[in-house]
This record gives sequence, C-alpha cells and structure tokens, in this order.
Amino acid sequence: METSAIARRRRRPFLAPIWLTVLVLVIAIVVAFEVYQSAATTTVVVVRPGESALGSIQDAPLIPEGEERAERLAQLFGGAGPAGRITAIYIAGTRRTQQTAAPLAARLGIHPIVVPLQDVDGTVARALDDHRGQTVMIISGAAQRLVETLSGIKLAPAAADDEGNIYIVSVPMLGSAGVVQLHY
Repeated sequence: METSAIARRRRRPFLAPIWLTVLVLVIAIVVAFEVYQSAATTTVVVVRPGESALGSIQDAPLIPEGEERAERLAQLFGGAGPAGRITAIYIAGTRRTQQTAAPLAARLGIHPIVVPLQDVDGTVARALDDHRGQTVMIISGAAQRLVETLSGIKLAPAAADDEGNIYIVSVPMLGSAGVVQLHY
C-alpha cells in the first residue's frame, strides 16, 4: 500500500504543470478571439442617390438615367455570395434615395433603414455601432460629408454631377480608415 500512495503523490505534481499549461492556452485563445472580434473592420459603401428631375417638385423622382444607375448599383452589390454582402442599407427619407435603394434592397431581401437627412454624425455612429465588422451601404446626398466623417480624410470638392461616384470606406476598430473611390 505504501508504494502506491507514494506513486500517486509523485503523479500529482507531475500533472499540475500540464493542467496549468492547458489552462493558460485556453485563456490565451479566448483573449485572442476577443481581440480579433473587437478589431473587426466595418466596410461602408457611400453612394449618392441617382439623378432626379430639376424643377418645381420639392421631392422629385428619379429620371430614367437615375433609374438605370440604381439598377447598375443593384447589379454591382446585389451578389448572392456571403463575402462582402451588404447587410444593411441606410437612406434618407427622400424619394430619390428610396428609389435608388429599391432595386438593391429587393435583390438582397432587406428593408432600407431610414435616417434623418442631415444627421451625418448620427448615421455614421449608428452604422458603425449596429454593424461592426459587416458591410453596409449609405445612400445620401451628403455623401462627401459622410466619407469625411467616416475616414477623417478631406476630399476634393465634388462636382455637381457626381451621382456616379461610389466611396468604399474601410473603418477598422484599431488604426486609420481607408477610402477607395469608384465611378459606375
């Protein structure tokens, strides 16, 4: 009996470093996962609404060129693949932003989120908070101000006819944002 009791005492100190090592590894994996989750990059696609008719109507609908641009936007971002899929569309309450978003929203099966027209800071905060690590689209006439608020990068003054510009802003939780400007 005495030999088995001595053998058991020797095993316990031998197993303790193994269990401590496993415990430290598990804690390190959990901490690494939390850091990875908090360091996710949110991609925000900022688009101006399509062209509308100039005239006496306060909230004019899109003209045919604006409708074609909305369809092209849906073709560009309405893919079925999970990578980079638009998870939310933010729009101002105007008719032309709603009509610009409609084909893409229908293709993706999501409902656009209506935000106040001039609340750039609130829209940016909501998009970044509610959709961390995802890809969202904001359709607004204040596209340039949105990009500058998201990225901190001062853009050159926009031309009056820049409806065809798309700004893709990558906003990491750590580090500085990046902007890519495309034309469609």
